[in-house]
Amino acid sequence: MQVSIVITLILFGSAIAVIVVRQLNQIERLKKSGIADIDIMDGRQFEHYLNYLFKSQGYSVKVTRAAGDYGADLVLEKTGRKIVVQAKRYSKNIGIEAVQQVHSSINYYKASEAWVLSNRNYTEPAHNLAKLNGVRLIGRDELINMILAMTPGSTPSPKQVMTEIPSKPIACNRCGEHMLLRKSAKGEFYGCSAYPKCKNMKVI
Repeated sequence: MQVSIVITLILFGSAIAVIVVRQLNQIERLKKSGIADIDIMDGRQFEHYLNYLFKSQGYSVKVTRAAGDYGADLVLEKTGRKIVVQAKRYSKNIGIEAVQQVHSSINYYKASEAWVLSNRNYTEPAHNLAKLNGVRLIGRDELINMILAMTPGSTPSPKQVMTEIPSKPIACNRCGEHMLLRKSAKGEFYGCSAYPKCKNMKVI
């Protein structure tokens, strides 16, 4: 009886140790990837970080203009392939709009593939639409794997990119004051710094 109790305790302790080691490895993995810094980037910084990331994979990269990008934030080329990419640095899962936007850009850029890449994951409708339209969805885990696969020191870190490209203030289109990044139960949004005098807001 005592022997079986000891064996049970040993097995239980071993299982706890395995879980703890896995959690520590996951924490170290996330820290090494810099994903926490990516989570606080603005959209422009994220696009430029991806520029470095894809160049490290041998792609020729063009970051499109912030306005009039026709649904693609980056255009990649490699071995005869042209890929349009919609980059989404969000605080919540990505919906179908990103899939629609990048798919609509294929003809304009004469691309053969369309991807959406985000620091988050995707809603079920987004997965369904992407599958129907042949759009590749790259989510948080795959992004982390891509970052960790890079040669250490070969590209700037997310923190270095944020220093290189300071966050650009967004002007309120109603009163001209700066828009500030705020959080609510529904996610992040930009709210006017003149609140409550000006209640303008922009959903991210």
